[in-house]
Amino acid sequence: MSDENHEFISREEGAGALALADDVLPETLYILPVNGRPFFPSQVQPVIVDEKVWGETLKRVANSQHKLLGLSFVDDKAADEVPAPERIPDIGCVVRIHRIQAEDGRIQFIAQGIRRFRIREWLSTDLPMQARVQYPQRSTDFTDEIKAYAMAIINAIKELVAINPLYSEELKNYLNHFSPNDPSPLTDFAAAITTAEGKALQDVLATLPLQKRMEKTLVLLKKEVEVARLQAEINKTVNEDISKHQRDFFLKQQLKTIQKELGLAKDDKTAEIDEFVQRLEGKDIPAAARKRIDEELHKLKMLETGSPEYSVTRNYLDWATSVPWGVYSTDAFDLSHAREVLDAHHAGLDDVKQRIMEFLAVGTFKQEISGSIMLLAGPPGVGKTSIGRSVADALGRKFYRFSVGGMRDEAEIKGHRRTYIGALPGKLIQALKDVEVSNPVIMLDEIDKLGASYQGDPASALLEVLDPEQNKEFLDHYLDLRVDLSKVLFICTANQLDTIPAPLLDRMDTIRLSGYIAEEKLAIAKSHLWPRVLERHGLKKSQVKISDSTLKSIIEGYARESGVRNLEKLLQQIARKAVVKLLENPKAKISVTNKDLSDYLGAPAFRAERILSGVGVVTGLAWTSMGGATLPIEAAVVHQQNRGFKLTGKLGDVMKESAEIAYSYTAGHAADFGGDPEFFNSRFLHLHVPEGATPKDGPSAGVSMTTALMSLMLNKRIKRHLAMTGELTLTGQVLPVGGIREKVIAARRSKIMEVILPEANRRDYEELPEHIRKGMTAHFAEKYADVFEVVFG
Repeated sequence: MSDENHEFISREEGAGALALADDVLPETLYILPVNGRPFFPSQVQPVIVDEKVWGETLKRVANSQHKLLGLSFVDDKAADEVPAPERIPDIGCVVRIHRIQAEDGRIQFIAQGIRRFRIREWLSTDLPMQARVQYPQRSTDFTDEIKAYAMAIINAIKELVAINPLYSEELKNYLNHFSPNDPSPLTDFAAAITTAEGKALQDVLATLPLQKRMEKTLVLLKKEVEVARLQAEINKTVNEDISKHQRDFFLKQQLKTIQKELGLAKDDKTAEIDEFVQRLEGKDIPAAARKRIDEELHKLKMLETGSPEYSVTRNYLDWATSVPWGVYSTDAFDLSHAREVLDAHHAGLDDVKQRIMEFLAVGTFKQEISGSIMLLAGPPGVGKTSIGRSVADALGRKFYRFSVGGMRDEAEIKGHRRTYIGALPGKLIQALKDVEVSNPVIMLDEIDKLGASYQGDPASALLEVLDPEQNKEFLDHYLDLRVDLSKVLFICTANQLDTIPAPLLDRMDTIRLSGYIAEEKLAIAKSHLWPRVLERHGLKKSQVKISDSTLKSIIEGYARESGVRNLEKLLQQIARKAVVKLLENPKAKISVTNKDLSDYLGAPAFRAERILSGVGVVTGLAWTSMGGATLPIEAAVVHQQNRGFKLTGKLGDVMKESAEIAYSYTAGHAADFGGDPEFFNSRFLHLHVPEGATPKDGPSAGVSMTTALMSLMLNKRIKRHLAMTGELTLTGQVLPVGGIREKVIAARRSKIMEVILPEANRRDYEELPEHIRKGMTAHFAEKYADVFEVVFG
């Protein structure tokens, strides 16, 4: 009877034949689902289940005469879950249970696999689950193909045993219960010892034809051999690496011990102490500092390396011995070289270069540069930081820059005390350690943006640093040693001076950098920016060309601000788009013209400035942190029902006061300038400064506001291309204002070539470079009558 024709027989069908003990099996079985892996007839292993759920089932099985139970594989079954009958496969394994033990809500028993069964009918789907079953007919065929598969399975098992000796115990257990000449148990045993997934093993269990079952088992066994072989190789590699590292470690330890015995090597502490002592050789250390360092070295010798104090002392000595005590670089006192460096790095800024050259000339004359703190003040993008680097290059000194913008902790300047965990010296000591000389050029960037908090006031901490009379003995809280900073050349940068504390500003020599006019920007773009952009983008001059007229259009339409940083960004944008085109067509020659700018940069950000004109309209000049700007001012009559005065334009308190002074002065002196004294008594006036969303403040709009009211009173228009600045008193005196260079540049940018300035600012105007004053007409007013003469004369 073959497996294919008669897979299962019932108890009645097998009656009358001589039966073995395991052949006498009941027609009904209690069913217990298992998860993880199915159970095979050749297996003997413990099974653990939940007592609350399956306790009654096991009790009934234990009380039965045959003690047989049906185990069915259910995938993803929780321990306390009773699966639905449709989830339980038809094919399972009947087992005999031994040694039932209950403990802590769990039941453990030994299951001995007997034979496969198939569920014919469910007698009870509730607990305890019971079904009518039938059992497969054992195969009696032993063909040559089956013999071949049996040999292949045996050889695969031998390979597994050779690779992983753990499988030998499984093999001994099998040989004690079964004959290796019986292929069916051999196949089940081979499948059971693999680590295949539960579904694959259930497929083997449910395959009744012996040869097909052997084929599937052999596939699983071969995979297991490959996994075991790979695992063995990994273990071998890891063990070899570990052995090598252990061998190297032991050899190194032995070598250290031998070297110590022979006096050829030192321990870590001795080596560190020797390194600290070696660092101090050749340095000119003050006596107080030398005494303190020697004390710390002696303490380090006494401490154990595992002591917490050891690491604190070691870190202190690391910093104290890294300070370049008395180590100075040699200054290059060559004025011609310095001028070449400044001209090579910067176009324009002649007045700033001249001031720096004077500073260097004094140092050359004295053969020593010290005692002066430079402050470069100007709008963003005019080259303040790069000038500081150029000064360092001109002198041949090391350069160190750090930004103090937003700094709120004075410990960043003067260091933390050693009592704190993670204490460090201040930025200045760190700078000296990095540059390894005591006379570098240190740039303090954005000094106008220092903050203050509960952690201290860094601006006050800088007072000692930037005072030539005090920084000879600068005290860092971490080192607690006096360090000489008098040979350091400090260069600070700021966008505006208003936010710098007066005591700190008093210690610095201010050099103002105003914005560039269009001609200067064009020269900078041609000589510096465009070549640098090409180099950074890997482009050649022959690949991408841009004309002077195109650069001028970019400056006037897209980059009107005082600096050139935004101009460089725009040129980079053009270069990026050019690179995209070159990747599409590598042989292309790109020429950027005015017509192409909208494709490269979009619509112009700035329109041609329209100068407002008419009765009561005046163009004033203002200074901002971004440079100079034109400021139109408008005055108009609202109605003639009563006297009144209204201000708009988001003006600050100072500008509001200027407007009130202008109103009072114009109303009080109307007759002196040919106006009607009754004009203001019967009219409600409105003074407006356009762009009301932009805050405006500053003491320089009094003259402009007065002129707007005068124009309104006299009903006379003001010249279109005339701008003015200056503050006015109630007696008509014109007071000086600041930012003359920025304001004149703003007027030129708007093509206004005639300006009215306070008489007290005549010298400021005359000191402007010739190319800025060229073509300009400047009128100077000492009192308002002088302004009136120019405007309405």
